[in-house]
Amino acid sequence: MTEYLKRAARPPEADARDDSQRVRALLEEIEAGGEATVRRLAAEFDRWEGDIVVGPAAKAAAEAALPQRVKDDIRFAHDNIRRFAEAQKATLSACEIEVVPGFRAGQKHIPVATAGCYVPGGRYAHVASAIMTITTARVAGVGRIVACSPPRPGVGVPPAILYTMTLCGADTVLNLGGVQGVAAMAFGLFGLPSADILVGPGNQYVAEAKRLLFGRVGIDMVAGPTDSLVIADETAEADTVAWDLVSQAEHGANSPVWLVTTDRALGEAVIAAVPRLIATLPEANAASATAAWRDCAEVILCADREAMARVSDEIAPEHLHVQAADLDWWRGRLSAYGSLFLGAETTVSFGDKCAGPNHVLPTSGAARYTGGLSVHKFMKTVTWQQATAEGARDIAATTARISRLEGMEGHARAADIRLEKSFPGEVFDLGAA
Repeated sequence: MTEYLKRAARPPEADARDDSQRVRALLEEIEAGGEATVRRLAAEFDRWEGDIVVGPAAKAAAEAALPQRVKDDIRFAHDNIRRFAEAQKATLSACEIEVVPGFRAGQKHIPVATAGCYVPGGRYAHVASAIMTITTARVAGVGRIVACSPPRPGVGVPPAILYTMTLCGADTVLNLGGVQGVAAMAFGLFGLPSADILVGPGNQYVAEAKRLLFGRVGIDMVAGPTDSLVIADETAEADTVAWDLVSQAEHGANSPVWLVTTDRALGEAVIAAVPRLIATLPEANAASATAAWRDCAEVILCADREAMARVSDEIAPEHLHVQAADLDWWRGRLSAYGSLFLGAETTVSFGDKCAGPNHVLPTSGAARYTGGLSVHKFMKTVTWQQATAEGARDIAATTARISRLEGMEGHARAADIRLEKSFPGEVFDLGAA
């Protein structure tokens, strides 16, 4: 049995069809009009009329403008994320098997040729998103990395983001945000190759542009609002749990957060603490967190830890933080989340910024069937086959019979001819003619 100490009072969702139609129209307009249309949209939406492709002088100026402590922090985060991505890559290996004597098959991993990395701008300067996307693509061995971010009027890509993009290995940076930035990378404008994959978080228009382009290009995932769930028992401290919920509600007014607990007193204490903590935030941050807590937050009381685990797996949160006893049990039991944070000594904020594992993660329950951004997303796992005539003998005969069973005579004859050429005069049972 579960009991809701607080239920979400979710507002009506915006009409996604309207967003989709607007984004589709923009993509079609950009594809038809090319660079001139992108420049016009950059001026209209971002008030940017400067260079689209960021030059060396702007990159050098961005580096010079930053305090050394900021650059050191960015380098620290980059180093952690790079080393984690390298460890991920080390888990990939080619393989080969002799299926039958004389017939070999295998797999190998090939990085994509070009990746387009979108780095959000807007209210927050998402330095961490630049590190997560560009660094991971570089470690994967992507041949060409293009990155874009919304320019600020009179400035361009903010210095911290531009410095980070350059440090992490972006070959080209574009002063572009929104649908026009996504389209420029997908369509290969401004002298660039077309992206094979588009990655990185963004607003609903960026997400919809990626969704509409999927198939024509690859994407990391269709992302919704950031979400986070905390599992806590009687060992947890209310203020710590409350801050972990507030920190994620800060992302935006539509960012869901959940507390799942076996301790009624803890749940009630957190419900009382959250508004008090939100009130200490800067005004804009507090406005987002207040709306998210009011409309999208839930506190769920469960009978025992197994019930908590079931609720968590059903929700399949993007971020899952366990502040409960017996962390090894939780790590082994939980099965649906984007990234798992174990113990009160860690926090989702660590993962969001600099700890190492990627913060581009599945939202809106997608963690039931997919994981987050990793080197694997930038690599194609492909297979190969090679045979001697003798090795293909049984494979060819079986292929012919199965093909005829299915009614695919052309497939059968492609197998027949191998047997005829390699074993002239020999009679095989090849199924109905």
